[in-house]
Amino acid sequence: MKLIAQVKLQPAPGQTELLRRTLEVANAAANYVSEVAWETKTFRQYDLHHACYYAVRERYELSAQMTVRLLAKVADAYKLDRKAQRRFHPHGSIAYDNRILAWKLAAQTVSIWTVEGRQTIPFVAGERQLALLPFMQGEADLVYRRGEFYLHQVCEVDEPPVEDVDEFLGVDLGIVNIATDSDGTVHQGKGVKNVRHRRRALREKLQRKGTKSARRRLKKLAGKERRFAANTNHTISKRIVTAAKDTGRGIALEDLSGIRERVTARRAQRATLHSWSFAQLRSFIEYKAALAGVPVVAVDPRNTSRTCPACSHIDKRNRPSQDTFSCVACGHSGLADHIAAVNISRRAAVNPPHVSDAPSTA
Repeated sequence: MKLIAQVKLQPAPGQTELLRRTLEVANAAANYVSEVAWETKTFRQYDLHHACYYAVRERYELSAQMTVRLLAKVADAYKLDRKAQRRFHPHGSIAYDNRILAWKLAAQTVSIWTVEGRQTIPFVAGERQLALLPFMQGEADLVYRRGEFYLHQVCEVDEPPVEDVDEFLGVDLGIVNIATDSDGTVHQGKGVKNVRHRRRALREKLQRKGTKSARRRLKKLAGKERRFAANTNHTISKRIVTAAKDTGRGIALEDLSGIRERVTARRAQRATLHSWSFAQLRSFIEYKAALAGVPVVAVDPRNTSRTCPACSHIDKRNRPSQDTFSCVACGHSGLADHIAAVNISRRAAVNPPHVSDAPSTA
């Protein structure tokens, strides 16, 4: 399984400026190559190498390997879209391989190529990232974000064998609660509801203003919301996988196809439904489960919120409100999301679907 280890560089003040200048020169070179590619309709890396390699090295004073990596960057960009000339941000990420980047894990430093030669720079990382680095394979991206430099290193980790299980921890995804499991645990994330409401109100206020400064703030706010969602999804997925692993169960998720069309939301809840990344949460659960040897299955969610787990009666009247379940046949009642999670769990155990393939990257 391919995973990404992210580490934060701690350059000295002079090194910070040097790294920034390296990004600017490299991306200027990439834009030059992109212009040549667009004007000559030359998009393959092999052909770009013959057309641009020596000109790029001479004009931008880049190393041989950095030039090769930039040619690959442009070629990859045109693989995705050839309808318009591709342009690269001055501080866009650039790729390094082991010829221009060396890791010193014991010392927690990297030796990295810059426009003024190699620089040795210390880095910091969490326990999980440090545990991944011995399995590094392939390229690392130098990323500049909010005034800080990071390296995103590809790592190849062997997956443990998937355990044989008879039972599943069912997980229901919803609007009021991001995730609820069949044990009755509500996974919401700290302060999620209040944060979402505050940011939605601020976003609407800025959209009404429509000024240039408001648009800048909206862009910044969007980045904060993505990071907040990712951090929350990481926390929730870790808890769910840990709960399943510790009890010897698999994880049963609802098939997310058409979740936004399938779920009925009140006007005030529509922004919440469309702003949360349920697919990201699922991918986090899948790759964490794969690393733990926990099987993950996807089940058809039809009627899971309308079926009584006590008597199996199915009726839309069993959901008198968004939050509650009350069976019209036997009177069994409970939190609607919990009832749905129980039904997802049982559906997986009775007729186990195909084990979900974990994503190749995370």
